[in-house]
Amino acid sequence: MLKKIAIVVVVALAALLLFAATRPDSFRVERKATIQAPPEKVFGLVNDFHRWPQWSPWEKLDPAMKRTLSGTDSGQGAVYAWEGNKDVGSGRMEIKESAPSSKIHIQLDFLKPFEAHNQTDFILSPQGSGTEVTWAMYGKADFMTKLMGVFSSMDSMVGPDFEKGLANLKTMAEKN
Repeated sequence: MLKKIAIVVVVALAALLLFAATRPDSFRVERKATIQAPPEKVFGLVNDFHRWPQWSPWEKLDPAMKRTLSGTDSGQGAVYAWEGNKDVGSGRMEIKESAPSSKIHIQLDFLKPFEAHNQTDFILSPQGSGTEVTWAMYGKADFMTKLMGVFSSMDSMVGPDFEKGLANLKTMAEKN
């Protein structure tokens, strides 16, 4: 009987690993919000890492988080590195492209709790008297990401944080 149980467990584990291997080789998480503020105002909040503590959904998860800002003050070349508790881990962001009031492209490198190298875009589009903000993160899905995705999608893990961050950004941009 024990042998049969062991065979079933091994077969189930092999099936799980095979299924994970068939998952897509990349992922994309995207959320949008319309903010009643001009693109220039929204752009200023995203393009300057000094202003991220005002709206980023991860800033309050670890009040003792260590932040290091380097490179340019804002825009292309600005760098934000962080080191924190298990909720925020550690990593680094660098603005690689900054097109005034329309697009910010960021290289996002997670170091802990697991290593990952992703891309993040903020696309700002005039929408009537406001701005439609699209926040997207995308990258390659290695085997561990695929395996985790069997149980919980990247969208379900990160999407709610993007929604919270966009709501915070909306509040900040719509002040005054």
